Amino acid sequence: MSTYQTDDEQVEAIKKWWKENGKSVAGGIVLGFAIIGGWQWWQAYQRSEGEAASLLFDTMRQAARVNQLDKALEDGRRLVGDYPGSAYAGLAALEMARLSYDRGEKDAARGHLQWVIDAAADPAIAELARLRLGRLLLDMQDTAALTDLLARPALPAFAGEFAVLRGDLARAQGDEAAARDAYQRAMLAGVEDQAMLRMKLVDVGGLEPAS
Repeated sequence: MSTYQTDDEQVEAIKKWWKENGKSVAGGIVLGFAIIGGWQWWQAYQRSEGEAASLLFDTMRQAARVNQLDKALEDGRRLVGDYPGSAYAGLAALEMARLSYDRGEKDAARGHLQWVIDAAADPAIAELARLRLGRLLLDMQDTAALTDLLARPALPAFAGEFAVLRGDLARAQGDEAAARDAYQRAMLAGVEDQAMLRMKLVDVGGLEPAS
């Protein structure tokens, strides 16, 4: 509008512009309000979904605490099915894996853990599931699948735990030198159960037994 030199010219230009573009502007305003309203609705929906998922997860855990395992697993399946994008879905699948393992259903536990790896919204939860799956594969003596799983680098926060798992695999395969190297790497990276790691190192000649 700054190219027009008089007020009358500016007014006439505004009238002409509005006549030509008024409908699209009005549509844009309506669309803008729709977007704002839609975003607010989406935020409210997300809060509602999160609250529902949280409540269902609490119900699942309570059922597990009182040993109602069928009920707990049913709640977990419902949570994963109805709220797959929530953080609680990953946690529920991890819990379902634990419950399935405790019932001796290792294949079911493996499936739950794989779902978390593939679908969890939180990378840390997915990596925790990958670590637990690795331990389960070792327990199931599926060394080929475990070797494939360990081919992918671990997140830094899990480096020590995965090094322990590599040591356990090497030890199961009779390679104490590789196990010793992996356990030593785990010591440097840090792990949750230092005492257990030291015992494993002693067993493969990496440390002297405590006197």
